[in-house]
Amino acid sequence: MQDLRVTLVQSMLHWEDAEANRKRFSELLEGLPGNTDLVVLPEMFTTGFSMRSAELAESMDGPTVAWMRKLANKLDAALYGSVIIGEGGKHYNRGLFVEPEGKVTIYDKRHLFRFADETSHYSAGQERVVVQWRGWRLLLQVCFDLRFPVFARNRGDYDAILYVANWPEARRYAWSQLLVARAIENQCYVAGVNRTGMDGKGIHYTGDSAMIDPKGAVEAAMPRSGTRTFMLDAAALEDFRRKFPVAMEADRFSLG
Repeated sequence: MQDLRVTLVQSMLHWEDAEANRKRFSELLEGLPGNTDLVVLPEMFTTGFSMRSAELAESMDGPTVAWMRKLANKLDAALYGSVIIGEGGKHYNRGLFVEPEGKVTIYDKRHLFRFADETSHYSAGQERVVVQWRGWRLLLQVCFDLRFPVFARNRGDYDAILYVANWPEARRYAWSQLLVARAIENQCYVAGVNRTGMDGKGIHYTGDSAMIDPKGAVEAAMPRSGTRTFMLDAAALEDFRRKFPVAMEADRFSLG
């Protein structure tokens, strides 16, 4: 396992305007070809956190997946972010992990945000998804999943967690604290990417995107829109886990 360069992309989102958002992210990532291994975008990065799932849903053959494939190839890096996808008569808040050669791994958000009526407009995913990328094992998560540590429990099967979110300013303290908690309890890197600005419902977002190391140290919290690239240290992670193997005393349980 070699070190992994991970770029967090924090931005405002044009409300329910996929084309404008794709253009914005293309511009933000113009200088990255050859300089990163993985780019992480926010939750519902083409629309904002909209409940108009039927009207805004794309297919897996739609323009956003095509755009992600083209961009991943151009950057020679994987991309991860979530998009509204319609499939089989249902709608999903779907995490898309897209590799340069075009392979797409999907993760459908499991924990829907009932308080914004997400449960009425989207279907929950059931599968826990770990993807392998350049020697690293990455657990894919979306926003509200952050509050459910049992689902994210490290079973010795991943090295980093990727959280993409539209997490409001009103609960920014919980966001920052829970990211640290997930890193400490799972002895892994945690990347959390949130949006900025105000959405079409008048909800404000402060970003606070961050990379957390396996000991819980916040490598940086992003105060404004833009990109920031972090180096995930493979040797340091392996050394820490070997010297302090807390998982050996972990409780055993199964998920339903």
